[in-house]
Amino acid sequence: MGFEELLEQVGGFGPFQLRNVALLALPRVLLPLHFLLPIFLAAVPAHRCALPGAPANFSHQDAWLEAYLPREPDGTLSSCLRFAYPQALLNTTLGEGQSHGELEDEPATVPCSQGWEYDRSEFSSTIATEWDLVCEQKGLNKAVSTFFFTGVLVGAVAFGYLSDRFGRRRLLLVAYVSTLVLSLASAASVSYVMFAITRTLTGSALAGFTIIVMPLELEWLDVEHRTVAGVLSSTFWTGGVMLLALVGYLIRDWRWLLLAVTLPCAPGILSLWWVPESARWLLTQGRVEEAHRYLLHCARLNGRPVGEDSLSQEAVSKVAAGERVVRRPSYLDLFRTRQLRHISLCCMVVWPSLPEKRGQTKRDGKEGPPSGTATPFRFGVNFSYYGLSLDVSGLGLNTYQTQLLFGVVELPSKLLVYLSVRHAGRRLTQAGTLLGTALALGTRLLMSSGEPRPIGSAHSRSRARNPTHSPRRPHLLAKNPLLPQLPALTQ
Repeated sequence: MGFEELLEQVGGFGPFQLRNVALLALPRVLLPLHFLLPIFLAAVPAHRCALPGAPANFSHQDAWLEAYLPREPDGTLSSCLRFAYPQALLNTTLGEGQSHGELEDEPATVPCSQGWEYDRSEFSSTIATEWDLVCEQKGLNKAVSTFFFTGVLVGAVAFGYLSDRFGRRRLLLVAYVSTLVLSLASAASVSYVMFAITRTLTGSALAGFTIIVMPLELEWLDVEHRTVAGVLSSTFWTGGVMLLALVGYLIRDWRWLLLAVTLPCAPGILSLWWVPESARWLLTQGRVEEAHRYLLHCARLNGRPVGEDSLSQEAVSKVAAGERVVRRPSYLDLFRTRQLRHISLCCMVVWPSLPEKRGQTKRDGKEGPPSGTATPFRFGVNFSYYGLSLDVSGLGLNTYQTQLLFGVVELPSKLLVYLSVRHAGRRLTQAGTLLGTALALGTRLLMSSGEPRPIGSAHSRSRARNPTHSPRRPHLLAKNPLLPQLPALTQ
């Protein structure tokens, strides 16, 4: 008798599995709250150089800005430069201005030596406004996301190995505690360097959720119900995407926002009291008595008439003997044979699918990836998904509306994917969705390449939070209290 038959005896899908999915829903909700947090955390609001106050008898604010700020080729006032000396305007007195004759030459410009003033109508505080990560320092703003996902990559490899060695449940606790502590440290950061380091380590901790949660769910499910459970579990991610729009709208300060998306880790730690360890993993480690106890608990919750006699510890020991592996799996196992190399490389380029029976290497006459080794390598889907979700533009909506819309459209999409997997299979569904994505993106690029961008267009989501915000962006004057509209631009 194999583990699948043992799982069928105690119930492969029932109240026990549904409770397990519900208990593990919180990590799935927390992941998008942190992964997509740069949308609000690192947003770059409209800004300009900090300037000396206008004279008391000078009432024309727009003309005053004209005297201090140069214009970009698109007609907007510069966000990163100011005139070395204020330019004299007709019928105005600006103190140390230049004469009218001097204006015939190109006036000298200098960087914003006195800092910047930011439009705080949409974001009261972000890391860009906290540490002036704009203009020459805008690369540091982009680097935060790079550091974070580098941490995710390292953490995925580490948690994949450690969860196979020390158990899924124990490493999930480590991920929870590490995420809580490191995120609190990020929220209390006193410098950019401290923030970058703690966010990188937070990414490593959050990788534990991505690596552990899905196996911990699927290893208690029979093969027949793994697809529906996987789709159901993925909807919690979608819920987190939509929840981020609400939380970001209600909390406009980046420190409090980071605190708000981190504190749910505390009840998550408490919920692990009811999360069972994977019985399959326990059997591979020879911990038969503990696995037997969990299996009996599963049978009781699922209403299966199984007792000590029908499910004896001796029967479980026989299953454990078949589940034991001669040596511990490693990432090198992914490339040991030609078939495994082919499957592994395809999964790395696209998105890895969990094998029907995790932990198998050469049992049952089949070859499969070793447990915990396939999931860290995700390129094609992640590259496209995060490239879109972190920078969606051109929808004519504000940051919060676009974030909410981005989550809403995932719900029917996942239902369609579920139906397609049931009727067409995983390979055709994967190929079809990737091809459809490529066609949609390619068509959008071709359509947008010939579209002119009018000055003063609506403030899109990516422009509101893009770390590469430059003074050449035409939207800086749109509804910006810091840079009032000039009559010539509002017609």
